Amino acid sequence: MIKISVCIGSACHLKGSYNVINGIQQAIEKNGVVDKVSINGTFCTGNCGNKGVAVLVDDEYYGVDPTKVKEFFNDVVMKKINK
Repeated sequence: MIKISVCIGSACHLKGSYNVINGIQQAIEKNGVVDKVSINGTFCTGNCGNKGVAVLVDDEYYGVDPTKVKEFFNDVVMKKINK
């Protein structure tokens, strides 16, 4: 199972973490991978310097732009699933 943690600390909240979480949840459902991906919120990850919201996928950090969640999900999460 792929574990996704989205930062909901104050800096990431201001960058749009709520939209990132909703977008990832929608992508999980749309792609039918509910049984392969878990998502949760976490407080500050210490990666505020990243562009966008700090998202941890398994052991890798990403800066996710809230307007590009679909692309992020397809490029990162779906590629991991399809390995």
